Amino acid sequence: MTDKSNAVTHADVESAYARWAPVYDLVFNACMKPGRIAGAAAINALAQDREIALLDVGVGTGLELPMFARHARITGIDLSEPMLAMARKRVAEQNLTHVEALTAMDAMELTFADESFDAVIAPYVLTVVPDAHRTLDEMARVVKKGGEIVLVNHIGAEKGLMAILENWLGRRAAALGWRPEFPWSIVGDWLATRPDLALLERRQLPPLNLFTLIRLKRL
Repeated sequence: MTDKSNAVTHADVESAYARWAPVYDLVFNACMKPGRIAGAAAINALAQDREIALLDVGVGTGLELPMFARHARITGIDLSEPMLAMARKRVAEQNLTHVEALTAMDAMELTFADESFDAVIAPYVLTVVPDAHRTLDEMARVVKKGGEIVLVNHIGAEKGLMAILENWLGRRAAALGWRPEFPWSIVGDWLATRPDLALLERRQLPPLNLFTLIRLKRL
């Protein structure tokens, strides 16, 4: 199954996030921080006192990197080199020695071997990639059996003023670099084709229930 609702291309994403990179933290940190905290808490609950290999898909400027337990060995990937440059600066300035690598990579074509990671986290990624299903397939491929995939993402409103606003913004998705319209069915339909995965949690997050935490387990 392929996600057909492709409103952005790689070129759109790279162009948009080259523009966003210098102001990304200032503009987006406040509204997205609760989701990053929730995602990091889910990962840290997995880690507890054991060392885990963690893949951060769409690491961006690295805002969540300081939130992870220090015994999580982190590999971060992102398509945007300007965003990665800011993440590398954050790692150096905050001495985040548990971050092992920050690499430019396409989330739809991960170069890692099957079952390379104990957990995968993808904060605010599915609305950015051209094909969400292909990205989910890749995350499921590289996580070990028994491991978890933690997603934090905006799930579009089905009706009301928010749905109208998202529809209006959706016509500007290429310039924004993400899709404001993103129905749960994109994830739900994909999950229905994957008997090797179980939905552990789906929970709305502040502010204003704009974002959703999704936890999946590889069986």
